[in-house]
Amino acid sequence: MRLTEEPAGPDPEGCRGTSAEEDAKWLQWVTQQFKNIAGKDREINLQEFKRALNVKESFFAERFFTLFDSDGNGTITLEELQEALTLLTRGNPMDKLKFLFQVYDVDGSGSIDPDELRTVLRSCLRESAISLPEEKLDQLTLALFQSADKDGSGAITFDELRDELQQFPGVMENLTISAACWLTPPANRRPLHRPRPLTAAYWHNHRNQLLCLATYTGLQVLLFVLAANAHRALGASIMVAKGCGQCLNFNCSFIAVLMLRLCLTWLRATWLTQVLPLDYVIQFHQLMGYMVVGLSFVHTVAHVVNFALLAQSGASPFQFWELLLTTRPGIGWVHGSASPTGVALLLLLLLMVICSSPCVRRSGHFQVFYWTHLSYLPLWILLILHGPNFWKWLLVPGILFLLEKAMGLIKSRMAPLSIVEVNLLPSKVTHLIIQRPPLFHYRPGDYLYLNIPTIARYEWHPFTISSAPEQKDTIELHIRSQGQWTNRLYESFKVSDPVGCDSKRLSRSLRMRRSQRKPQASEMSSENHQFCNIKCYIDGPYGTSTRRIFASEHAVLIGAGIGITPFASILQSIMHRDHKCEHAVDFIWINRDQRSFEWFVSLLTKLEMDQAQEAQDGRRGTDHFLELHMYMTSALGKNDMKAIGLQMALDLLAKKEKKDSITGLQTRTQPGRPDWSKVFQKVAAAKKGKVQVFFCGSPALAKVLKGHCEQFGFRFFQENF
Repeated sequence: MRLTEEPAGPDPEGCRGTSAEEDAKWLQWVTQQFKNIAGKDREINLQEFKRALNVKESFFAERFFTLFDSDGNGTITLEELQEALTLLTRGNPMDKLKFLFQVYDVDGSGSIDPDELRTVLRSCLRESAISLPEEKLDQLTLALFQSADKDGSGAITFDELRDELQQFPGVMENLTISAACWLTPPANRRPLHRPRPLTAAYWHNHRNQLLCLATYTGLQVLLFVLAANAHRALGASIMVAKGCGQCLNFNCSFIAVLMLRLCLTWLRATWLTQVLPLDYVIQFHQLMGYMVVGLSFVHTVAHVVNFALLAQSGASPFQFWELLLTTRPGIGWVHGSASPTGVALLLLLLLMVICSSPCVRRSGHFQVFYWTHLSYLPLWILLILHGPNFWKWLLVPGILFLLEKAMGLIKSRMAPLSIVEVNLLPSKVTHLIIQRPPLFHYRPGDYLYLNIPTIARYEWHPFTISSAPEQKDTIELHIRSQGQWTNRLYESFKVSDPVGCDSKRLSRSLRMRRSQRKPQASEMSSENHQFCNIKCYIDGPYGTSTRRIFASEHAVLIGAGIGITPFASILQSIMHRDHKCEHAVDFIWINRDQRSFEWFVSLLTKLEMDQAQEAQDGRRGTDHFLELHMYMTSALGKNDMKAIGLQMALDLLAKKEKKDSITGLQTRTQPGRPDWSKVFQKVAAAKKGKVQVFFCGSPALAKVLKGHCEQFGFRFFQENF
């Protein structure tokens, strides 16, 4: 007996608008699920109820089961379940509050004593995947109990619980929503809010891309028409082939421009960054790649049709296969090699496209993608042999490309660098501290390419620099293990004696770090901390959209998980500059679990302390330039009945201790996912200047954020590699 379907009930994130119709649908779904689970006796026991409720911590399942089992026979009938759920879905807030009180009143005495409350809070912590010491659990219990026990009787009555809840308007608001949002297992996500094209908001965020795309499309049409018109006397197939060939001349040469990372980084420092969509060069590179394949296919088909007509009409002394595959007909400007080089080019292009697909790159076969993508060198050589005019198109971009590649190779290979320290952090994050080379100048949020020969001799991977430019002797990277190369990197340092690492290099490492008095982005733990001398190479730095942050009037920085790394560099740079930031910054960090906050908390703590000191000194008044917002998605949300007591206790203790129990920051960690509509409404209401949103994280969340930014008229920038 198991659940065979995902619930059709309301999405927990949209519970506040739950209607009577949705409640009815939810009750219908519960009835069907009961019938699927129950046996011939038409009853379900506790274990079946736990599976149906999908509750990780059995305490709540047991309490719900006990309250639903009105006759106390150890099983729940469909009638008992429907009666209880109807009360919760259609009852008033007081009915739901009574149910909540009964859940907390474990012994059924009519009041809640401290031990019962402690048991409930412990179960809430487990359900939310929050790990706190027993002493902290005691503090949470006492904070809530002492606040609620108004008469000091040593027990919380129903009236006292009701009065305490009224001190938390958000909790009382949750009691007005349907119980479907309390008890329904996690539902399928609602469809992502996708941006609507051809609207003013869409144009606001995409005008540069749309203008460049329109210019590119117009140029393709112009090149095709001019070339086709010049050969109109030779027939339709030749006109199509020549038109596609001219477009291929442009695309196959200009695609090199999109790979000039140094030139693109230089352009970011000019006014052209306001005109050119430099943040989307990867997407334009992919678009051109697909265009090259499509044009090549049409170009080939047109020539095949022409060869077939020539062979069939007898206008040529050569057979069809000779025209298509050999140099005998003398087609082409280099020993008649146009036909065989064309076939080779088409096969090479198909190989590159197939091996560049996400299913190849992200399935542990990066080297297949890497080596086949290096085929651009023989591809350009074949194109020069194939088309008489291609070398003219390639001359300028090709020279720039080769110069940049040569400069990068010389600079990166001139002298190997050393990884001097490694720290293995929670959530399988590898923190590397690398010797900083001379003349390595970068800006906050820049990235570099890293090569570690002991991991993979020829592989280079891009990573954001998480340290501040003001850190003179070293550069730092935080690398999340989510692919073949990054997993090999993490595992190589988990072994007891990794190559190049030992504990005798402490003095050298300390000498390198002696001048660095500012706290780092992560705390070093002796258990997972190693001093090393591992050879590596870097190529960079290269710029990203985050360079705009210091020019923003009101910057909203949003990082999801390891997507925090570019903002780690930016915030550290602000701290090194003694907080000389003239504009407002909202920093939002979303993590799945508690441990994922650990590596960056020390820096945030320092920033909070410094801001508080500035406010005391009167240098900034009461307004902070930096506002922190922390979210933990594994924690039960405030609209979950099981979390009400825990969230109240955390709020009370945070107010008393002036710090959050989960992270230790002054900023309270919010449970669940952000309500982006409310977040952006608050940002807009602050009226601190023109808002620009910078995001680094999953593409799925990027689409959601982009839709909200268009709704509020904010500029949106996403970090891409």
